Amino acid sequence: MSHATITDTRRPASSLRGARLPKWSPWAIAAGSVAVAVAIGLGAGLGSTVQQGLIAALLFVLATYGIAARVEGRRQAKDRVATSVVWVAFILAVIPLASLVWETVSRGVDVLDGYFLSHSMGVVADTEPGGGIYHAIIGTLEQVGIATLISVPIGLLTAIYLVEYGRGALAKAVTFFVDVMTGVPSIVAGLFVLSFWILILDFDYSGFAGSMALSILMIPVVVRSTEEMLKLVPNELREASLALGVPKWRTILKVVLPTSVGGITTGVMLAVARIAGETAPVLLLVWGNPLINPDPFSGPQSSLPLFIYQQYQQSGGSPAAYDRAWAAALVLIAFIMILNLAARGIARWKAPQYR
Repeated sequence: MSHATITDTRRPASSLRGARLPKWSPWAIAAGSVAVAVAIGLGAGLGSTVQQGLIAALLFVLATYGIAARVEGRRQAKDRVATSVVWVAFILAVIPLASLVWETVSRGVDVLDGYFLSHSMGVVADTEPGGGIYHAIIGTLEQVGIATLISVPIGLLTAIYLVEYGRGALAKAVTFFVDVMTGVPSIVAGLFVLSFWILILDFDYSGFAGSMALSILMIPVVVRSTEEMLKLVPNELREASLALGVPKWRTILKVVLPTSVGGITTGVMLAVARIAGETAPVLLLVWGNPLINPDPFSGPQSSLPLFIYQQYQQSGGSPAAYDRAWAAALVLIAFIMILNLAARGIARWKAPQYR
């Protein structure tokens, strides 16, 4: 058989492919699903956009399977349905978050200015306009900072012990108690510090007392996140360092920790975000203070979560108090966002580059 004959009997590459939906088909199906869902909602008297959105999501998944099964076959249709379910779940998760951020920003910017950030409530009543959150910002920074200084070394060393040294009954006991502490409600941590630090030892309400309760909530998060990051470090790196005669403690310090510093930093920031919005321990132990108290070891303080709670509870329906609460919530969200961005920057800067 000649070369020309062989060439003529070859089938074009495009003929080996089955029918495919165009790339814009998911967008068209989504638009059609939304239109049908709105029509069904109006026809059935469903005025809630949430109900119409759920109907649109269901129609999108069903329409994707029906159209893909008819054009591409059932196997490809199942793949497209799985992708559609992932997108629907993502959108359902993002919508409440976006709605929360939008509501906080739209209502918090009314009173958020330089005066609001640089003044305390002072002699301003909760029902009157004016005042600020400077005292609450100081309290939050000091309480979260002290809790971080307490929790990070303890959590980091505990995780290193569990991953690098922990064997036997002691390691199992530590793991068990870390799991138990992960599920401890914040009010229980506050009651524990209240009974021991204030009622038994007879210390005063202070920001430091609140920091101790926050550290109880923060330690298990730091331990768990650090432990998982250390487990991701390849054992080959440890073995290579030990084969060169490097002691184990130096291997951990110079190889294991620098390799996992990005994940550890992210875990610490997650733990900080976990405690920065806590109200119950602060309410029990810090007590609240409308005036500026820069000393976390003496006297009551305030914090952003506590300020938000008090403004809402004690406002008596005052629009000024509601506006201050929304503005403080916006500042708290911005504080957490700045911490996370800083953590990501530090993680990228400190992460080792292997070639």
